[in-house]
Amino acid sequence: MSLSASEDTYPGQRLGLPPSGRGSVARVPRRLAGLAIDWAAAVVISIAFFEYDAIATMLVFAVIHILFIPTIGGSPGHRLLGMRLQVEGGGWTGVWRPIVRTALLVLLIPAVIWDPDQRGLHDRAARTVLVRA
Repeated sequence: MSLSASEDTYPGQRLGLPPSGRGSVARVPRRLAGLAIDWAAAVVISIAFFEYDAIATMLVFAVIHILFIPTIGGSPGHRLLGMRLQVEGGGWTGVWRPIVRTALLVLLIPAVIWDPDQRGLHDRAARTVLVRA
């Protein structure tokens, strides 16, 4: 019995990434946990400096991503959970990709719509992929 195309492929195969281990697409549970860490950090900073203002929290979250992705290869949550953000095909994200990706991420809808490679629309638009480090 032959397998259909969807059964014999894995997330990241179309991007030339391995099926598992280092360099493979970071799976959803790990990404959600990284997001939770980043959001918790933004909330703590917002409480400390802005008396927990929702807009300030969102801005702090955005600054965390825009600042840390180009400098350390991912947000603190990404890095703590063994992930890094790279351009499709590998390499440094540069500065504009994290800005585009984060702007779309804070809108939420692009982040919950995924392609077959388990990338949100925010990653597709920025031509980035979150991989295991």
